[in-house]
Amino acid sequence: MKQKKLHMIGNAHIDPVWLWQWQEGYQEIKATFRSALDRMKEFPDFIFTGSSAAFYEWVEQNDPAMFEEVKQRIQEGRWEIVGGWWIQPDCNIPSGESFARQALYAQRYFQEKFGVTAKVGYNPDSFGHAGMLPQILKQSGMDYYTFMRPGPHEKGLPGRLFWWESDDGSRVLTFRIPFEYLSGPEEIRSHLVKCMGELKEPFDEMMCFYGVGNHGGGPTKANLQKIAHWNADPEFPTLEISSPNRYFAAIEQRDLPIPVVHDDLQYHAVGCYAVHSGIKKWNRQGENLLITAEKLSALAERVTGQPYPRNDFTLAWKNVLFNQFHDIMGGTSLEPAYDDARDMHGEAMSLGARALNHAVQSMSWRVKIDQVEGMRPIVVFNPHAWPVRANVELEGSKLEDTYVLLDEQGNQVPWQSLRSLATVSSWRRRLNFIAELPPMGYRTYRLMTKEAPPRQAFANVHTEAYALENDRLRLEVDPGTGTIKLLDKAVQFAIIPGGGARLAVIEDHSDTWSHGVTIFDKEIGSFAVKSVKLVEQGPVKAVLRVTSGYGLSTVMQDFTVYKDLNQVDVAVTVDWREHHKLLKLRFPTDLHFPRATYEASYGHIERPVNGEEEPGQNWIDLSGVLRTNQSLYGLSLLNDGKYSFSIKERELSMTVLRSPIYAHHDPFVPVPGEHYTYMDQGIQRFTYALLPHVGGWEQGETVRRAAELNARPVAIVETYHDGDLPQTDSFIAVDKANIIVSAVKKAEDGDDLIVRAYETNGVATTATISLPKFGRSITADFPKCGIKSFRVPMDPNAPVTECNLIEW
Repeated sequence: MKQKKLHMIGNAHIDPVWLWQWQEGYQEIKATFRSALDRMKEFPDFIFTGSSAAFYEWVEQNDPAMFEEVKQRIQEGRWEIVGGWWIQPDCNIPSGESFARQALYAQRYFQEKFGVTAKVGYNPDSFGHAGMLPQILKQSGMDYYTFMRPGPHEKGLPGRLFWWESDDGSRVLTFRIPFEYLSGPEEIRSHLVKCMGELKEPFDEMMCFYGVGNHGGGPTKANLQKIAHWNADPEFPTLEISSPNRYFAAIEQRDLPIPVVHDDLQYHAVGCYAVHSGIKKWNRQGENLLITAEKLSALAERVTGQPYPRNDFTLAWKNVLFNQFHDIMGGTSLEPAYDDARDMHGEAMSLGARALNHAVQSMSWRVKIDQVEGMRPIVVFNPHAWPVRANVELEGSKLEDTYVLLDEQGNQVPWQSLRSLATVSSWRRRLNFIAELPPMGYRTYRLMTKEAPPRQAFANVHTEAYALENDRLRLEVDPGTGTIKLLDKAVQFAIIPGGGARLAVIEDHSDTWSHGVTIFDKEIGSFAVKSVKLVEQGPVKAVLRVTSGYGLSTVMQDFTVYKDLNQVDVAVTVDWREHHKLLKLRFPTDLHFPRATYEASYGHIERPVNGEEEPGQNWIDLSGVLRTNQSLYGLSLLNDGKYSFSIKERELSMTVLRSPIYAHHDPFVPVPGEHYTYMDQGIQRFTYALLPHVGGWEQGETVRRAAELNARPVAIVETYHDGDLPQTDSFIAVDKANIIVSAVKKAEDGDDLIVRAYETNGVATTATISLPKFGRSITADFPKCGIKSFRVPMDPNAPVTECNLIEW
């Protein structure tokens, strides 16, 4: 037995927010750190393992003396840094770029403060793990990974120890923690006995985690005394006070038959993909706003000299990253925690919005715009590295039918007057047009109120009482049910044959996490249509508003068909008043041999069409074969703030919301008649889009369309003035549709530009990223689903170099 070994990992799982707010978590972190330092004085061989850079920053700010003690113990090798991320986040919902920032800020912090970086990714309590994480971990300096959920009852794996491989071929040596990431404060014999049972030849050493956790605490005197006691017992394996780094180093010295797992690690707590719509929406908004603001701020600094607000971006990102903590982002914390999260996201978005405004106005102010009587110039910026045709709406003063909208070449552009968002007299309206924009650049439009040529007559979007139609698509609303049919005229196929956008109400008596649930299929009703009304019509778009009700709840869906865009946008307003119910939007299709694909962090994954709840991000897709001619066809469902989906055979469903009790954890049974606070009550808004496509989602450029929905053009109403910038320009462009330039920012050190891109379709690709205004061109070979980051020096004579996610 003594030839077998348990590496005893002393840790304290700390939830900075869960059944308490962050202020209480702040204190528990200090108390835990103090306890760990004291144990080191009492037990010379004790080693403590700790993650989450945010915790160390709190201690540094609030107790500098204790921070110096921690620093000393790290240098001695008795306090081991793991995790390499700002926090232990939810590992399904954050975007790929968010994971890059988790590592960027944490690893650079650890290096700056302690002279070390984490080598072990560490998320014991996260509720699932996206399949592209091995590549992100490897590019963040971490070769190993440790997790606990999902457990063996939720995800079968070939062993506790395995190589976890992502689609690009990256691998990290990964360990699934047995049973618990903690122990009780006193007797740990039963925990040791359970772990002993997992020691099976040839894997005769493994990690065993101990220490009081969740609300912090860490290893106790009794823990360490009992470990010494049982280590002396011949019936127990060798109990070695150790750390994850030491364990993985020992394993790598042995020639073990370690299996390979190529999959995401699911499923635990599937209700967390949807619960608390607010935190999901704020996360998506915060991510996209900061990424857009960084892109345009980095370009503005080089084009106009507008200072890049690096410190503001750092603070804003730290706020977003902190609120990706698994119990915050997962929706499982107590209600006041979401007031705190709202405030932190608000600060982040205010910082991002200010930076974005400074950037675009510094550039638009430098555009040369000649004076013309009665002319209103509009400069529209595109944050994407490909040409974009996008809907633009601008609040403004009264619009006369005689006004003419021109591009920079003098061509007339169709425009439409929409109802103002202000409830005032008709002198306030919204200008609406489709902007055709150059890659990651801008274009100037001119609204001519005087001295304009006669306004050209553009045909309106065709409308009927219950139908909208353009050259490609026809949308029909059933006035009896409020559901839709969607016809693609190009192939004469109804991708949604009827019953689409149906609002299904599902019984959901599960707890906040939905423990023990994999599928929500107990449908108990549908919303009934109240009205169908045409609310907008013109040469840009037409909008049918469908209002439906169920009990005390109402949903308003504004279906928009554009004259010149081949997708249907749907703006949704929900007023939810139900308890223990779940709301899904359902979209039946008529596809044969369906194939379901879900976007994941910097990647995608195919999953079975079995109706189970699945995590997704900006888009999901169902592609298959047309029964009429056996050609490939599909439907992508895009969204701007939802993460929970299911596909049952040929029907896509998006989970809009859940309404359990806040922070309700099985096995507690709510007491009838008691007052509880229920989640997602009241009004929320989001947008989804239906994107039919010939071929697969790859041919439909679904990734681009979803990015455009989430990061929209930025429009500025300017004035005429002299300037040194042309009326249209492009700063960064990529020549392949399956390469997304996902980040452009100033380096954390120095003046270099960081450009990050990734491959979307699972096809090895050689692509060129052009920076024409800076005399740069980057040609690189992307492996399938590969992520690449580049350093572009300010000095045009210095070479562009590839770096990792830490910018090293």
